[in-house]
Amino acid sequence: MDKNTYGEYLKILHSELIPAMGCTEPIAIALTAAKAKEYIKEPVKEVLICVSGNIIKNVKSVMVPNTGGLRGIEAAAAAGIVVGKADRELEVLAEVKESDFSKISDFLKETEISVCEAQSECILDIGITLKGENHTVYARTAQHHTGLCLITVDGETVFERELEENAGDLDHSKLSIEGIIDFADNANLQDVYEVLTRQIEYNTAIAEEGLTGKYGAAIGRTLLMSYGNTVHNRAKAWAAAGSDARMNGCELPVVINSGSGNQGMTASLPVIVYARELGVSDETLLRALLVSNLTTIHLKTGIGCLSAYCGAISAGCGAGAGVMYLYGGKLDEIAHTVVNALAINSGVVCDGAKASCAAKIASAVESGLLGMQMYMHGKEFYGGDGIVAGDVEATIRNVGRLAQSGMAETDREIIRIMMKKV
Repeated sequence: MDKNTYGEYLKILHSELIPAMGCTEPIAIALTAAKAKEYIKEPVKEVLICVSGNIIKNVKSVMVPNTGGLRGIEAAAAAGIVVGKADRELEVLAEVKESDFSKISDFLKETEISVCEAQSECILDIGITLKGENHTVYARTAQHHTGLCLITVDGETVFERELEENAGDLDHSKLSIEGIIDFADNANLQDVYEVLTRQIEYNTAIAEEGLTGKYGAAIGRTLLMSYGNTVHNRAKAWAAAGSDARMNGCELPVVINSGSGNQGMTASLPVIVYARELGVSDETLLRALLVSNLTTIHLKTGIGCLSAYCGAISAGCGAGAGVMYLYGGKLDEIAHTVVNALAINSGVVCDGAKASCAAKIASAVESGLLGMQMYMHGKEFYGGDGIVAGDVEATIRNVGRLAQSGMAETDREIIRIMMKKV
């Protein structure tokens, strides 16, 4: 791998694998609100929140951490305004104390807050207007969760960033399964040690918390109680347990992947579980995590950060690829694992962030591991089997088309269904 491509892979990893506390969509609302609050120097009397349909979908049912159990768009914005720390980015609510919960509740009771759907071409779009007695502040985040692009004070622009610059200068087109394996085999681990060991630490901790069974539908704990302690089942259970906790108010941070904590946990925890079972070296684990994380990012690039296509499916494929690497798999084995996994489970719909995400994660990990086991036993899906093409990169492109174009109307219908229940 040439030096420029190597550097691009490093930038992608360090940009995508970042800490976040809570589901990233409500946290993005809280962050935008906290940014706006910095510019209004009087009590906030009214809040207008205008967000894209996919934000509505992913915030409606999920618990906002450090709010005392509150859910939804209004709660996320209120928490950001009242106690958010904008400089903490996706950990904007990390410093909230239990004594602050009543302040958030009081703000919700005393402040006029309205929500509307943004008519925007951006899948991820958050606009928040704060009105005081004499002044008005507007802040907008678009394209990605930390993509603050506009702040106005009384109609005057005080901060602006072009949307095309908003997604950064990362070149995801350089990603390929072949390149990912080359990078994983030869990367200087000092270049990735901090980001990967943080992922291991954070995501393992929240999975262990989720396995207590006190969060959501306790999918992770249910899997262990029902199907035993095999490594195959533990890989699914640990990933699901992390989501159990995260979707239901756990304040522990996770290291995300492609803007999603669920995807970050799904891509990493099965690999960590298998690495411990197989007794591989720390170096091998880190290199396998490079495979799983970068494969997930590669799959998500053609799909987009938010869509009707469940992102955990991509991360489950990434996990299967990472586990195959632990077993000594190289390009042929890993490429077939990815193709097999995509053939099994592509098209699972995303109907928002909520407790049932944990069950979809378990299904995604199962597909990744089954795709791996198929090839280990000499079985595979072939080009022409549904969306499967003649090679792994063409199959990945097909999935991107399915998610972005084919499921666009599905996405709109899901949002319409969900909004009728509001």
